[in-house]
Parts: sequence; C-alpha cells; structure tokens
Amino acid sequence: MMKLNRRKALALMGGTVAATGLAAPALAQNKKIKVGALRFTSHSASFIAQERGYFADAGLDVELEFFQAAQPMAVAIASGDVDYAVTAISGGLISLADKGAIKVIGGALTEEDGIDGQKYLISDASYQAGIKTLKDLDGKKYAVTQAGSSFHYMGAKMAAAEGINLSFTPLQKVGAIIGAMKSGQVDGWSIVPHIAKPLAAAGAWHMVGNVSDYIPDYQVTTVFTSANNAAKERGLTESFLQGFSRGVDDYAAAMIDGTADQDEMVDLIHKYVYTDRPREKAAPSIINGTMRLSQGAELNIASVQDQLSWFQSEGLVDGDITLDTLVDDSYVKTLGA
Repeated sequence: MMKLNRRKALALMGGTVAATGLAAPALAQNKKIKVGALRFTSHSASFIAQERGYFADAGLDVELEFFQAAQPMAVAIASGDVDYAVTAISGGLISLADKGAIKVIGGALTEEDGIDGQKYLISDASYQAGIKTLKDLDGKKYAVTQAGSSFHYMGAKMAAAEGINLSFTPLQKVGAIIGAMKSGQVDGWSIVPHIAKPLAAAGAWHMVGNVSDYIPDYQVTTVFTSANNAAKERGLTESFLQGFSRGVDDYAAAMIDGTADQDEMVDLIHKYVYTDRPREKAAPSIINGTMRLSQGAELNIASVQDQLSWFQSEGLVDGDITLDTLVDDSYVKTLGA
C-alpha cells in the first residue's frame, strides 16, 4: 500500500492530463476525522449529518474541510489530509486509485428521471451571436475546470452525441468559469441547477439542454476515501457512511419527497451554501439545486464503468485500470453491475 504526502500525491496526478441497508457501525469512538466538501447544495448530506449530530451518533468528531474543485480533494485524501470526501470522478482520482492511494466506496449525487438536474449552457454573448443549440457549439470554446474533470466528461459525451468538436478550455475554478461565461470568453459549459438557473434568469447565459438527456443515470459524484481506510478501517468507514446516509434521507424527505419541513432544511443548508447572501435571496438557489442523492450511498456501477472507459478512451488514464482498482463495492448496494 502506497502512503502519500500531499507533494507525492500531486506528483502522481501529474501523470494525468492535468443508511439504508448499511451495516451498523459503532466501532468508532469519538474518532476525529476530516470530511471534504464543496459549498454546493449537492453536498448537503454531509452538512446535515454534521448539524443534526448523525456523525456524532456514529462515534465521529467531524471537521468539514472545503475545496473549490474535485481533483484537489483527491490529492487531500491520498495524502491523508482528509479522511472521506464527496466529489466527481476525475482523471486525477482514477490515477491515484491506480497508485493504490484511494477507493470509491459509495455514491452521492445522481441524475434521475423526473428530478431536474444539471444543465448545458450557452453564454449570452454566444447566444446573441447565433449559437442557439448545443450542435451550434461545434468548434467553440467549452469551459472545464481542467482536463480530465467531470466537466470534460459531460462536454465530451454531449459532443459525441451531437457529432461536434469542442475546444475544451481549462479555467481551474467554478468561479472563474462563471466570470468567463458572463464576459463571453467561453461559449458553453455544464453545471448543477442551483448555479445554472438563477444566472440564466439574470441573463448571464442560456440553458439549452439537460445532462440527463445525454448521460442517463449519471452517477455525478461518489463517496471516496483512502485505500487504507477502505481496507483496514472498516468500522470507521461504516460509521461515516451511516452518518452520511442519514443526512441523505433527511435531505430527500425535505427537498424531494415533501415529508419534512423544507424551510428548516433550507435554513440548515444556508449555513454552508450562499453564505454571502441573506436567507431570502439564497433560498431560491438552494431549492433550485435539488437533485437526488443516492439512498444509502448506493453506487451506480454501470455509470462509474462508463466514466472510467471514457477517461481511458481519451488517454487520460492508463488503459489497464479495472473497475476493482477504482471501487471497493463491499460497503454499499450497487446498481447496474
């Protein structure tokens, strides 16, 4: 098993282009851990588990650590700076799994029929210049955080379906992409609805397609940890998943199923998302961000395999990497195997 510090993990990534059904935990006893997250509504399960004491009930003393992109979280897990995290599958994450540093252990955000999901966007400047449809993006600039990111995957899958070529433009951070879309420096992008909808309403860009139309049942984000935790800290890992999954259930009850108080849930999420806005202005965006989080952290294996295969087809990761290298499927229910 390879043990990495942050410097070594970053070096390894340079090789790329860039609880329902859960076993009872209770082996953790006030164990201090760090959990990585983005300040997105889609990470609400971790926020809820922290605020409502579900992590504490599972014997965990959790500190949330926030990031601005997926790949830095993968580095932090590999180096041991963070214990568990939720993020999209990236080329960097797969490469670190290939080095024996990390494992995907569950699912989080997922596209589901009947629930509004991620959107494909065209900048207003491009739209006014006549680029009205996704097919019109042929040869145009499409924003990604970096090569081998989930944005790259979503753009490429759409481009293949439309029979077009895109010029992928890496801008590192979501905030930088938003600025570039507003100023017309890039033509297209895809993003979660709580970011897409309000800025579309404000005229910054135009929503012209759904990611689910091109990538059905897409397992957008996964739960992952170090390979050491997955293999040797089973009780700790089950404890984390237990607390996290209770957060998922509360989120679904309030934001999707309507069986719990939505206003109360919005108040809780607002402590972490859109904190620079007053509650009344943040609430619509938080509600717009509602997507399905996988119950019991169940994992869509078919979607993960499709993502792995795409990264391999693009030469972004080694072609010999297998699904077992990336995923430990012993912790949660899997779909599509």
